[in-house]
Amino acid sequence: MNDGDEGAGSTARSKRKDAQRNKETLLDAAASVFVTAGVEAPVRDIAAKAGVGTGTIYRHFPTRADLIIAVYRHQVEACAEAGPALLATGATPHTALAQWINLFVDFLVTKHGLAGVLQSDNTGFDTLHAYFLDRLVPVCTQLLDAAVASGEVRSDLKAYELMRGVGNLCVGADSDPRYDARRLVELLIAGLRRPHEDSR
Repeated sequence: MNDGDEGAGSTARSKRKDAQRNKETLLDAAASVFVTAGVEAPVRDIAAKAGVGTGTIYRHFPTRADLIIAVYRHQVEACAEAGPALLATGATPHTALAQWINLFVDFLVTKHGLAGVLQSDNTGFDTLHAYFLDRLVPVCTQLLDAAVASGEVRSDLKAYELMRGVGNLCVGADSDPRYDARRLVELLIAGLRRPHEDSR
């Protein structure tokens, strides 16, 4: 391979990275707009938030359904990738679990904006719930197992139960200003701690 070929390869890789970054910026902007204005928010609002033209959004996501599915997957991936990172950097496994559950709550609150659309007949939405479970239950399991192994939390709870419980606590959080789902979730996570023998 001559220098010209190497230069062209490097330029192509750089363009691919830029395109991926731009796409992620679009998805972050769309997620943010969905939280505040719902999934029917005008595309121009998402474009403005991302600092691009509406044509750029339509080029990546020809339909609103394409955009909604991409936002959902993007958020699931971010939540999944955060688990191992928090476990590696958290002060304790219980701390890492609590931090991850906080991210999961952020995701659920955003996802509630998508809930009505996800019930629709669009075939692209059918596999999203299974994808969500396939990606996130193993991450929660890893965090929970680490906290159990460290002796910090009780061992009689499965990751799916915990995630389902957190999800149920988040229902309606966006429509009732008197209800603080995050506070209830914090109490749930605190309640996972194993009682110390000397505290009885």
